[in-house]
This record gives sequence, C-alpha cells and structure tokens, in this order.
Amino acid sequence: MNQRMLAGTWVPEIGLGCMNLSHAYGHPLNETDAAAIINEALDIGITHFDTAALYGFGRNEELLGKLLKPHRQRVFLASKCGMTGVDGKRVIDGRPATLRATIEQSLRNLQTDVLDLYYLHRWDKTVPIEESIGELSRMVDAGKIKAIGLSEVSAATLQKAHAVHPIAAMQTEYSLWTRNAEISVLTTCAALGTAFVAFSPLGRGFLTGQVTNSEAFVDGDIRKGMPRFQADTLKYNLPLLTKLNALSLEMGCTMAQLSLAWLLHQGPHIHVIPGTTKLSHLHENHQAATVCLSTEQIQQLNQAFSPVNIKGDRYPLATQAEIDTEQF
Repeated sequence: MNQRMLAGTWVPEIGLGCMNLSHAYGHPLNETDAAAIINEALDIGITHFDTAALYGFGRNEELLGKLLKPHRQRVFLASKCGMTGVDGKRVIDGRPATLRATIEQSLRNLQTDVLDLYYLHRWDKTVPIEESIGELSRMVDAGKIKAIGLSEVSAATLQKAHAVHPIAAMQTEYSLWTRNAEISVLTTCAALGTAFVAFSPLGRGFLTGQVTNSEAFVDGDIRKGMPRFQADTLKYNLPLLTKLNALSLEMGCTMAQLSLAWLLHQGPHIHVIPGTTKLSHLHENHQAATVCLSTEQIQQLNQAFSPVNIKGDRYPLATQAEIDTEQF
C-alpha cells in the first residue's frame, strides 16, 4: 500500500478505525472476534490504529493495548482525549487537569509509554482552545505523546491551536456524502502541513449500499438518532448510490472501494480509517488502495454527491452544537 506522512511517520494511506469493535454501532465484538480483526490487519500490512478514551469507556484502548503490545515498535498508535465516559455518560471536558488524568489512563490501557498521536477529541467550548493545546504541548515535552491532533473543529480553531503548538493531524468525518471539510479545513490543513484523517469514510455504512432500512439498527447503534438515517431522509438519499454503483460495476470494484479511492484522490495529505467488524470487509477496504480514478470519474462522483443533493444533518441538534466544524 502507498505510504503517506502522518505526524512525522510514514504509514499506509488506509488505517483502521477501531471504534466499532467496542462502541457506537450496537453490540461490540467479543475479544476473540476483535482479536481476529486486529491480527489480520497486522498481517496484511495495516500499521495505523486509531482509538479513543471514549470508545467503550476505555475498553477499546484496553483491547488494543493487549493485542498490539507485542507489535508496538512497528505500529502507529493514535488515541484521543477531551471526551470520555463518566458514570456511564459521555462527557466533554478539555480542562488541563482532566487531560492530564486521561493521558495517564490511556497509557496504562494501551500498555505503552508514549502515543504517536494524541487528539483533542472535542473542543470543550468552555475552555479556550489555547489552554487545552497548551496542556497537550506539555505532554509532548514530557515525552508522553509525540504529536498533537484535533478532531471536529473549524479552520479558524485549527489555526488558533496551531499558533500554540504545531497540529500534526486533523480528524473529521469526510466522505462522498459528508463534504463539510471541503469548505475550508482541507485547504487549511494543506497550508499548515497538517495531515487530514477522514473518519467514517464510508458514510457510517451508507456508501457500501448495505444500509437501506433504518428499522434494522439494533439498540445501542448511534445511527438510530442521526437525522440522515431516519426513514424519510434515508429513502431520499438512497438514489445517490445509483451513480456510485454503476461506476463501481464499470471499474470492477465495490462501492466501498470506490468511495475510499475517491477520498484518497482528494489530496496527498489525506488518510482514511474505515472501521469494520468483518474480516471480509477489512480485506475489501484494504484493496481500495489499488483503485485508480480518472479526472472525469472524480468529477462524476463530485456532481452526483454534491451537498445540495444530500438531505439531513449528520448529527442531531444537541450533538451538532458540541462540535465546531463548518456546515454547508
């Protein structure tokens, strides 16, 4: 797989988002099945693993710590702070003291002395971004983290943070049907030398063509509360897949592979971290790196998935208020 620079390290352009092994999409995998995913990822050459203190309220970090410890010297390990589970509830807290406590717990969970990349998972709007980044910079000085990242913030906030300490990576949702990053964050990242890490690059499953019925989500699946996955909006958006399916058939790849390839063609500073609970999907996603698109094909997809053709916000109002990203 092609390599791209992330926080001073060359890593494969397709990494593994580990959230859904333990969190967010219904029933988490048992340890045996989760280990099969991680071990197979290692075997096929994936070295970039992404987790967070929030995922499974620490269980995802513990899982990766156990499985990746024997391979620590050859993997790129990223986690996140600023949003954790407290008494069973998700809490955003960017105060320096909280971030200090979180990194210590994350290092214990992940069974390592240092993280390659540590993101502020959410900007706590009650705390100036400069204060949170200042604390993360002290973690760099102390050797606990090698680089700082941000998640779900605007270009303006990225620039404020970068003025305090270089921001190595920005992680935000980006896919054919979620293109807010194109407003200004992508170009700002390129100008600053900040890598862009696209989470949910398959539109939380929508772009695979396998999410067609909102009633199929199990309890605990966060998509049940997302506007785009409600029955009326999902029905409205499904015709978007017509062009994606036709082009994938023409090219001899899957819709998922075409969607990931489109993202990788958007700029050399872009990384993708699809997550999965199935070995077959892991291999499918990995092979997306071999799909090459022409300028005409990229334009066709851009037009089909223009934001004006997409209905529904990606988050409920309360969640949308917590983030800082630009919106169409």
